[in-house]
Amino acid sequence: MAAAGHRLRTALAGGPMSVRGFRLLLAGQLSSTVGDYCYAVALPWLILSGGGGPVLLGTVLACYGIPRVVTIPLGGVVADRIGGRRVMLMADLVRAAAVGTLAVLASAGTPTLSQLAPIAVVLGACSGMFIPASYTLLPALLRKEDLGRGNALSTMVNQVGGLLGPTAGGALVAAFDAGPALTVDAASFLVSALVLARIRTGADAPEHDGPVATDETAVRKTSFRELLRHGRLLHIVLVVALVCNLGFNGTIEVALPELAHQGMGATGYGILLTCLSLGGLAGSLVAARSRPVESPAYLFATLAVVMGIALGAVPYAGGLIGAAVCVCVYALASGWQNIVVVTMLQVWAPSALIGRVMSLVMLAVMGTFPISVAVAGFGVRHLGAAPFFPVAGGAIALTVLGALTQRVFRDHRADTEYAPPVPVPAAAPAVGPAPGVPAARSTHPGQDDSQESQR
Repeated sequence: MAAAGHRLRTALAGGPMSVRGFRLLLAGQLSSTVGDYCYAVALPWLILSGGGGPVLLGTVLACYGIPRVVTIPLGGVVADRIGGRRVMLMADLVRAAAVGTLAVLASAGTPTLSQLAPIAVVLGACSGMFIPASYTLLPALLRKEDLGRGNALSTMVNQVGGLLGPTAGGALVAAFDAGPALTVDAASFLVSALVLARIRTGADAPEHDGPVATDETAVRKTSFRELLRHGRLLHIVLVVALVCNLGFNGTIEVALPELAHQGMGATGYGILLTCLSLGGLAGSLVAARSRPVESPAYLFATLAVVMGIALGAVPYAGGLIGAAVCVCVYALASGWQNIVVVTMLQVWAPSALIGRVMSLVMLAVMGTFPISVAVAGFGVRHLGAAPFFPVAGGAIALTVLGALTQRVFRDHRADTEYAPPVPVPAAAPAVGPAPGVPAARSTHPGQDDSQESQR
């Protein structure tokens, strides 16, 4: 006990956990995530047990999903304009009111589509606004050298909430029906909003927990249009995200349940999904305990190769136990890799553009889902489930290895920020970076002399 207490005090004395705002954020995240899973259990139960049927459930989920995707770009823009914390706070307050209204309706009986659809649209739109805004808060709270560990700890909290939330939601629905579970979700949004209201960042307080040194002249110099044009690192990450999620989503959502249905049963499928969650949690833990690397691209590529091999071996690993090990290894590498790339982008992107950068990445991640599952459904029907695993694993590994052929990705350093290309006068000899390749700019003071200009 004494040793554990000493380790806890040591962890709180330095790094991300020494920042009060970050600790508050973790508490709000845990509350909100548990509430989200209570909602995820309660909504289908409310509709199906009330005679609504799967068509109504699917319609309500579509009313949630479409606004969620559509508002992600808007969330990035607004977060960059007024601050991610404010966007998150407003989204949580609106979601608390919407879910609270749904809880009241549920207590009076099964709500109709005319009642459920507007609530679902509001919840989806707020979720879409919240997602990119959430990626802007850690860079405003933590030093750049603490971002990797901070992202890992934040992801771990969400994953723990994902393990606890379904159990809590199921127990509440079983004991009291859907209304109390929805009330818990509404209360969790209020807790999250209260926590966000108490957090202070450099944008809204002269003294804040985690000062982040930013080059204001570079922020004003870079526009989002210019970043889209010359940000080769962003282009590469977007392509990787598109291909990897095209391969992953259909394989996990369609091919994996079909594979389990053929020889492992429902219990086996549940074990595989549990391994997917536990592996992701283990990946976050490894990322939190690992030291920052100087060349994140090589770590990213190594993890992609591990992911590709593990995913491709799932159908051929000797039954349930082997498949479970492969899924767990894949999820561990994937969880670690996600933290690597998010941290890399948060450091690289100008602070005033992080919301828009992350909104593009989230669109690449989430926008591929319907295409991926549709293709997988058609393919599994005609070819079977097993071939999808090596194809998807190979696509993930080869795509990231292909990214290493690009110098701007291969030579990227963990502390490098985006800097605009240096214009070359017509009469001067061609010096500086190649056209379209941003000049590397170190975060260390005294190594950048960019001039102030209008954003």
